[in-house]
Formats: sequence, C-alpha cells, structure tokens
Amino acid sequence: MDDSDGAGTRVGVDVGGTFTDLVTVRDGRVRVDKTPSTPDAPEEGVLTGLGGLDAPLAEVDFLGHGTTVATNAVLEGEWADTALVTTAGFRDALEIGRQTRPDIYDFDAEKPTPVVERDRRFEVPGRVDERGEVLEPLDEDAVRALADDLPDSVDSVAVALLFSFEHPGHERRVRDLLCEAGVEASVSLSSDVLPEVREYERTLATSLNAALKPVMDDYLGSLAEAAADEGLTAPLRVMGSNGGLMAAAAARERPVNTLLSGPAAGVRGATHVAGRRGVSDLITMDMGGTSCDVSLVRDGDPLVTTDTEVGDYPVAVPTVDVHTVGAGGGSIAHVDAGGALRVGPASAGADPGPVCYGRGGTRPTVTDAHLLLGRIDPTGFLPDALGRDASAVREAFDPLADAVGGSVADAAAGVLRVANANMERALRVVSVERGYDPREFTLVAFGGAGPLHATALAGALDVPRVVVPRAAGVLSALGLLISDVTYDYATSMVRPWPDVDAATLDAKFAEFEAEGGERLRGAGHDDSEIRFERTLDLRYAGQSFDLSVPVEGEATEAELDAAVARFHDAHERRYGHAYREEPVELVTVRLRARGLVEPPDLAVDERAGDPADARVGTREVTFGAVRDTPVYYRSRLPTDAAFDGPAVVEGGESTVVVHPGQTARVDADANIVVETGGEAGA
Repeated sequence: MDDSDGAGTRVGVDVGGTFTDLVTVRDGRVRVDKTPSTPDAPEEGVLTGLGGLDAPLAEVDFLGHGTTVATNAVLEGEWADTALVTTAGFRDALEIGRQTRPDIYDFDAEKPTPVVERDRRFEVPGRVDERGEVLEPLDEDAVRALADDLPDSVDSVAVALLFSFEHPGHERRVRDLLCEAGVEASVSLSSDVLPEVREYERTLATSLNAALKPVMDDYLGSLAEAAADEGLTAPLRVMGSNGGLMAAAAARERPVNTLLSGPAAGVRGATHVAGRRGVSDLITMDMGGTSCDVSLVRDGDPLVTTDTEVGDYPVAVPTVDVHTVGAGGGSIAHVDAGGALRVGPASAGADPGPVCYGRGGTRPTVTDAHLLLGRIDPTGFLPDALGRDASAVREAFDPLADAVGGSVADAAAGVLRVANANMERALRVVSVERGYDPREFTLVAFGGAGPLHATALAGALDVPRVVVPRAAGVLSALGLLISDVTYDYATSMVRPWPDVDAATLDAKFAEFEAEGGERLRGAGHDDSEIRFERTLDLRYAGQSFDLSVPVEGEATEAELDAAVARFHDAHERRYGHAYREEPVELVTVRLRARGLVEPPDLAVDERAGDPADARVGTREVTFGAVRDTPVYYRSRLPTDAAFDGPAVVEGGESTVVVHPGQTARVDADANIVVETGGEAGA
C-alpha cells in the first residue's frame, strides 16, 4: 500500500474530553501536539491542531482519526429524528428490551429511553422463520402506506425484520420501496448493521446506527471538506471500535461501529509499544481528563467483545473489550449526602478544567489533589497555568478537609485513594473477574493522568511492572498510525452442532473473504498485505450466551472438531468449568478482514549520560509521609537510565510517579519501565 511504507508525513488525531491530541511522524521523527477540545464543535479543535502542524496538509499522506462524536451523541441523547420499520407484532421490542433492570434491587428503576419513540415505530406484515424460509410474503402495499405516514422531520429510518440475518431480502425490498416512494431519509438495515441473533440487540444497534448516521455524516463531511480546503489530499481514515481503521465513507455509513473509537486506538497503541519490548500479555490503562479506560490484551491481541454498554444501551457490534469508569484527572471530588468522599463521574472537562489550570475552575479535582501532594507542576505542561502554589487550589479543598476532619493534604490524599479504588475495581473486572491473574501481566499506562496512578495500582494488584510509553499522553493518537485497516463480517446461523456442514461454513467464510478482500484492495492494499481471521461463536445447547473461538485454515471436519475443543477450554477458563459431553450449538460465523499497515519507525536515538543530568530539582511530595523527592525531566533522561523511587518524572504531556521501594529505568524506545513493590499506595 503506497501510504503504509513508513515514508512521508503521517498524522494521527484523537479527540478526547479535555484535549485533542496529534502525533506526527515525519522523516522518522515524532512530534506531539495538544490543543484544547471543542466539545460543541469537535471539528474546530481538530482543524486547529492540523493547522499547527510543522508540515503543510498537502504533504500529509496518512491521516487517522479517533472520534467521540458518536459516543457523545449517545451519552447526551442528541441524535437524528429516527423511524423504525419492523415485523408486525414486534413494534415494542425496542422498548421491552431484556428482563434485566439497571438496578436489580430498585423496583422503581427505569429502562433507558428508547432510541426511537413509539409513534415513530411502524409494523409491516411478512414473516420468515429461523432458517430463512418465507412463511408470509412481505406486504409491499403496507410499506408504501407507511412511507406516506412518515413525518417530514424523520431524517433516518432503521429497518429490523425478524430473522433478517437468515433472509435479508425483505429488508432490502423495504429499502427499495421507501426509495421508490420518495423517502429521502437515510436507511439502515439490520442485515447490514448487525446480521446476528437476538432481536433486541439487533434492533437496538440498527436504530442507533440510523440515529447516528446524519450526525456522523455531517461531522465527517464538514471535517473532510474543511481539511481539503486547507490542502489535504490523503484519504481520511477513522478508528473503529474493533481496533481497526476504516474508510471515512464506511464510518459515515456505520457510525455505530465507532462508539469506542478513541479507547480502541489507545489499546492498539499500547499493544504495539509492549510488543516492541517482547511483551504480549498486558493490561492497558488510559486515564484522561474525564474517564479511565482499561482493557486486557492476551497473546498480542486485544480481547474483542460483542457485549458492550455505551451509556444505558447494550451495543452488540464487535468492540475492543474496554471497561470504563468515570475517573479522570478532571473528575470532581465531593462529599455525598451520607458524608462519604466521592470522586466523579462529573468532570471539569476542558472548560474550565481543574482549578490549578487557572481557567475559571472552582471545584476540586483529581489533578488538583496531585498538585497539593507535590506530584505535578501544571506550568510544565500548561504555560498559562496558575502554578503549584496557588491558594485557589487550597481554598477549593477546604470544604473537603472540613468534611473529612483533616488537613487539605489529608483531603487530597483521600481523593486519590477514592479515585484509585474506582480504577482498581475496573482493573479487576477485566482481569480477575474474567479468569486472568494480573500478576502474569504488564500494566501499560497512558493518557495525561494514567502514569500518575498506575504505579500505585500495580502495587495494589501485584502487577510486576508498569510501562509508560514515550508518547504516553497521546498514545491513542499514536495508535492510529500503527493500526491496520479492518472490517468485520458476521452472520448468525444457529444450528445444533451435528447439523453444521463444514462445506457450508467454508463457503460462508469464502464469501466474507471475497467481500473483505475486494474492499481492502480498493483501498490500496495488495494481496500480500491482506489477512483473514476466521472465528465461530459457540455455546452449550440451552445457554443464552456464547464464546468466540478461532478457526485455523479451512473449515474441515477435523478443524471444526478442534474448534469445539477450543470452546470447552475457553469456557473452563472463563467460567471455571466445562461440560465436554454436553451438546454444542453454532451461533454466529465471523470473519475479520485486515489490511496490514506498516507502522512508522518510532526508534529513538541513543542518549548517553547520567540520570543526574536530567534532574531538575527536588520538591516535597507526599507518599503517606512527606519526602524530599527528586524531579527528573523525561526528555533529558539518557537511554538505559535507572533510578530508585521516590521520584517524579515530568514530561510535556504526562507525569510519572515512582513510589518508594520501586525502581525505574528507561528502555531503548525511551519508555519508562517501573518495577513495582514496596510502599506504593495512594
């Protein structure tokens, strides 16, 4: 592929809640830029960042983008006026959902607001069975009639008919009839968006996709047009939730596949950084201004799930398995009605930000707590920041100190303990609760605030080491430059295992490979850069959940037997038991088409010297007790430098805290590797 050979200028842009991060690789040199995000008009922050690059946009030949537009639209409920067309009798499936309640002990708990209001949901007669056989023809006159009934305000239509994954013809005919009737709204088909079993999840994903299409289309269209006006000729690629890039046109058509765009890019970046060190089992921790995203990578591959919640909605499209908690540097600390100290989920965000930024913030945040304990100096990464000794920060913590009955420093330490407890629970969710021992993994910490907390969390979980990448503060943007172009294909074929035919499965895989290969070749990849990964979702007969297992090579009878054995092993690892004599069912056939991208050269020049040369001073830092702590400037540390904690390492976009009893060293890629143990705490 002509833009993946490591030459030219490559740019990754990731939009976060507080900052928009840019990483530029040009002539083997890496440049990092950050600009405040503009939540009300996210494209403005992106364009501001692109305008500040040290290379004209006309010289950029690769632009990868991680976006929160779809995510924010879902969280805020700000989407297009959408209608739903479904099978007669299933109008309310979207509202009924599953029997699970948001809070099992709260009998007054309410389910999330349906994506499509009831007066925008329409039924049409026509029915197929679970094998795709037509039981009742589609009533085309009913479709034409509902086309006349659609309100003029409807911008998008979702079509989700029963068992359409086995028989997509009816859905496609509905789309054609709506078009013939003059309906100008965009149309999303469940047989395209999520051709999988489970009626509620499929209908919800299709409805979300339809509701988000006009939003994403406007955003990416405006961004691409404005960037082109500034000279950009490279195609815009968008990070998908599955950890792979996609063409902007595909993102505009399937915005539901971008709901975890930014977090997925961070996991890909962390995997690449760890892989260069020979580490294939890792836990990633991305802590920014508003949230902390954690994920687990096994054998060099991020775990992918189809069971993800975004806001109040379960989204069943393939996503990197990321668990998110509302704990970020901007998370606001407060005391609840019961007198307990709480941190988040509300955040000071980009505007006004923490008090110490000097931009109008008045409420105490996690970042402010670090300042009070001596761990950060905001003027090191924000030249216009208020500074370390600002009285306004102490004043903001006075109410918390009164509430906890201690000093301002006690309140600040309490804030960090609460924030760390929230993140420790998240780390346990993706490791211990899923059958993985954190002692066998390396924690890769990034985001502006991640390296401030990771060493304490690793000590609490007995994780042996923490890796803080050179570009820790902008690793999601860097991940955009090393991610492959990826498209996922799937269809449900629910069958008892004895009814599964190897030739039929192989034909379905071949169909997916033909479609994926054509798409990737159209994007400039040759056959040597194209890879296909086959998987099957299996379950025990009678189960309501399934597990994905790989299929290696052709779907022969022998390989299918091996896939069943892998399923038993995976079930035992995940749930602690396996029923090897019980009947197994096939649920879904999946294929991932991957267009390989050669990552840019990120090697650094060897720097000789002594760690003392990078020492910029000493300051009092609280680690339970106040200690005189050396402060190092990260970019001055020599290659292979080693030093003991306590220490603070400051950089342009993140700060690393090395606790007493821990040791740190710089590796050949200028990552900081911290061996944990000792007295690590809040």
